[in-house]
Amino acid sequence: MTANPLSVVVVGDANVDLVLRGDVVPRFGQAEQLAESGDLVLGGSASIAASGVARLGVPTSLVARVGADTFGGFTLDALRGFGVDVSEVEVANDEATGLSVILSTPHDRAILTVPGTIPTLTGERVTDVLDARSPGLVHTASYFLQPGLAAALPAVLARARAHGWTTSLDTNWDPREEWAGLGDVLPHLDLLLPNRNELRAIAVALGESAGLDDVALATRIAGRGPRVVVKDGADGGWSVGADGEVVRAPGVAVDVVDTTGAGDSFDAGYLAAVASGVTDERERVRWASTAGSLSTLGPGGTGRQATREDLEEVLAR
Repeated sequence: MTANPLSVVVVGDANVDLVLRGDVVPRFGQAEQLAESGDLVLGGSASIAASGVARLGVPTSLVARVGADTFGGFTLDALRGFGVDVSEVEVANDEATGLSVILSTPHDRAILTVPGTIPTLTGERVTDVLDARSPGLVHTASYFLQPGLAAALPAVLARARAHGWTTSLDTNWDPREEWAGLGDVLPHLDLLLPNRNELRAIAVALGESAGLDDVALATRIAGRGPRVVVKDGADGGWSVGADGEVVRAPGVAVDVVDTTGAGDSFDAGYLAAVASGVTDERERVRWASTAGSLSTLGPGGTGRQATREDLEEVLAR
């Protein structure tokens, strides 16, 4: 590993999450339910990933937009507290910061999102930021919540790679379940980081057979450009390239509090490993699986993200 990691620029959503746990399945008819707990925490896949990378000791910046409101101030303060450079986060005076309400059980969750400023980030803005910096890693999150950015992303990533950037994408779930546009993005990616459900949905949308297993589908996607790094829940994660060789690493056995943001922390572990000069693929996936597992020990996506010390302790076992 290098003593001077590459910088990571994360692009995407910045918002707050209200996480409710316990008896969280709504019952209409004005039925009042008593939840076990509620936390207002930093939200947004990009923001959680950026915080996770920064906590692992890697210089990290976020490119996003928030409103000039209470939630926007909360978001910026939280990001700064985790060590993220927010100098490229725009504050919009006439728009509201995004908000997600997360109904969380130990092994699943439902999410209601008010987009606010999330869809307003542009590809031109991202390109301007990348052009002004020395190349490192650029990671984009929440593709389907940002249609304007998504439309520009093939050109943005092509330009970035031409200037020496390593590119990655976590699409997250498509609320419309259409999964459109990714065929144009994949050739410009070095890394794609889906979970298993997203992997299958993306592959089928690209014309692959739903009858193929996960590894076969990931290999087909890898043939279009990126290495595919898959989050596999409690089983950890795995990755595959176009040659079909699979590299796996287990998760860490923990008493789960909340799975919100675990996938984003998985992303953070993998990106931090790449930025830190880890070249062994199994070790990269171990960083990712460990970071994802440890994040479930606290509420929300950033309640218990791994530090570098946490990671080294677990990996040394």
